[in-house]
Amino acid sequence: MLIVSLLFFNYSIAQNKLRIGTWRGVLTLNDSTELPFNFEVKYDLDIYSVVFSNAEEKITANEIAIQGDSVFIRMPVFDSEFKLKSYGDSLKGVWINHNRKDKNILAFNAYYGKLNRFEIKTWTNYEPVVTGNWEVEFEAGTKDSYKSIGEFKQLNVTKGSKLMGTFLTETGDYRYLEGVMANYDFYLSCFDGAHAFLFTGKVKDDSIINGHFYSGAHSHETWIAKRNEKFQLRNPDSLTYLKPGYTKVDFSFKNLEGKQISLSDEKYKNKVVIIQLMGTWCPNCMDETKSLAPFYDKYKSKGLEIIGLAFERTDDFSKAVLRVSRVKAKFNAKYDFLITMKTGAQQASEALPMLNKVMAFPTTIYIDKKGNVRKIYTGYYGPATRQSYIKQEEETARFVEKLLTE
Repeated sequence: MLIVSLLFFNYSIAQNKLRIGTWRGVLTLNDSTELPFNFEVKYDLDIYSVVFSNAEEKITANEIAIQGDSVFIRMPVFDSEFKLKSYGDSLKGVWINHNRKDKNILAFNAYYGKLNRFEIKTWTNYEPVVTGNWEVEFEAGTKDSYKSIGEFKQLNVTKGSKLMGTFLTETGDYRYLEGVMANYDFYLSCFDGAHAFLFTGKVKDDSIINGHFYSGAHSHETWIAKRNEKFQLRNPDSLTYLKPGYTKVDFSFKNLEGKQISLSDEKYKNKVVIIQLMGTWCPNCMDETKSLAPFYDKYKSKGLEIIGLAFERTDDFSKAVLRVSRVKAKFNAKYDFLITMKTGAQQASEALPMLNKVMAFPTTIYIDKKGNVRKIYTGYYGPATRQSYIKQEEETARFVEKLLTE
């Protein structure tokens, strides 16, 4: 493993260029399981960039450092990085996720010119069509069982057809997934800098069996599915709610400058306020932040305020400020962010004891001009969910506009 302390910057050395073009990267999850994804190395005006692809999503990393045969890639937004050695047509090293305290270092290899995300050696002449919605159950038959909706789209239904999609749960979605259908086998993966997801399964008639879901090296679940276009999850507005006797929420935490801020401050009086429970380690939270930033710009003059309560995975205030500031700058989010110095759903519930429980990040609380809680929304469906995302955005705009006119 490379042990290097350096300030990330972007420069090139003529004799040590990183090969330009498409690469296939592979994270090793365990002795028998690998998670593949593709990325493209670009070079323009003496600047390197690396573009990671997951279906329609493109994630560009611009913080690249090269020292001799060593290559360092820092991911945007999320606190993770690659430390690699270059061997010309291959890269070898590790991916480190600093937001995790255990199983956060995975072996990584990449190969130049490899275009296929999943390498399939043999093919059948027919692939089943999985396009549509599926009723999914993770950990079926156990106390940890939970339901999900699988949304899949198959392109060019021929031998080795490309597959895209996502899974919607009651706490959010698994964002952009990309893979292939091959020999009745189902493959989807994603790498976004925070999470490394791998889904496999076997299609049998209108069912998917022998499903496995890996989240990095720290989590493995089984899953099954059946085609069901009408299946729905519980309403996200119904999962987290105020305990009996409460109509308001209150809190006091430091902002990025270290000043103590409370919801009862003059700034928020007679305003419609959106409280965003989030963390910079959470991709669904980043999708929501990307949406809330222009939403705030549009409605601020009409009386809207937004407060992001950051539940970071660190007990170092300055490190938490750095992570949140990075996100704030990335999405040009002009609303307030507060550092709670707490982490996880349990501590979030303790920080807001008037709530029955916090199930997920993000959780979004909508407050009217009188300071009363009018709605609490669990999770967030990002753009990978397509119609669910559009519906959610439209409903949010209508609801906030209603509160602003009251």
